[in-house]
Amino acid sequence: MQLKVTTWNVNSIRLRLDLVVKFIKATQPDILCLQETKCPDDKFPLKRLKRLGYEHAALNGQKGYHGVVILSRLPFESQAVEHFCGKTDCRYVSVTLGERAGLRDPLTLHNFYVPAGGDVPDPEINPKFAHKLAFLDEMRAHAKLKPARGERAILLGDLNVAPLEHDVWSHKQMLRVVSHTPIECEKLTAACAAGGWVDMMRVLTPEPAKLYTWWSYRSPDWAASDRGRRLDHIWTSENLADRVSRIEIEKSARGWERPSDHVPVTATIEL
Repeated sequence: MQLKVTTWNVNSIRLRLDLVVKFIKATQPDILCLQETKCPDDKFPLKRLKRLGYEHAALNGQKGYHGVVILSRLPFESQAVEHFCGKTDCRYVSVTLGERAGLRDPLTLHNFYVPAGGDVPDPEINPKFAHKLAFLDEMRAHAKLKPARGERAILLGDLNVAPLEHDVWSHKQMLRVVSHTPIECEKLTAACAAGGWVDMMRVLTPEPAKLYTWWSYRSPDWAASDRGRRLDHIWTSENLADRVSRIEIEKSARGWERPSDHVPVTATIEL
């Protein structure tokens, strides 16, 4: 069985629903994990997406900010919402697929939207950055994010950290910029290691190749300057690592009309 799973920070589902539909029709993922939907659950445009085959949805949204969702052609065995740092700010949702989806062994997906952290990389004067660091610490410590031996799991989403030297356009110039500061990179790497996760994008495209999934709106010509960052990630538990046959970054989506600053990333998994 082949499973295609996409992660995409859409920066408002209602503003970019037509782009989501365009992407779905072209790529046909089995599961679509969205972040920053900025939409309460009762306003989410499920009807249109169900017509495209996404009959199953796990929602965790709120008005105007944040929000995550998992849309699927396959039924879930269960779904869960959890909160981090004592805040109900809609940054995490998970689902488990099993026999109802035609899988002999269960598969759990964790969809995250890690706080961006503001502009000043100092937790003493910037509460947003302090929140981000605390969030990453909770990810590292959370028992649910440490798959047991033999457990099949995927952790993905907008993790808002570009952890490696070649995940940004200029390592030297980005060291004091939120998303690539040493403390953020260390904490994200620690969360990955604590769960025994495998960073599949870098398995399939090792450094020193550059990998980006985000280009700033502030750049007047993002394509020419190509000053990107790899903020979106797909990690797998160890026993799935050899099952990921392909990961595609849909860079062209950054050039669509009224785009998100993030682009879709799709993994193809042979189960």
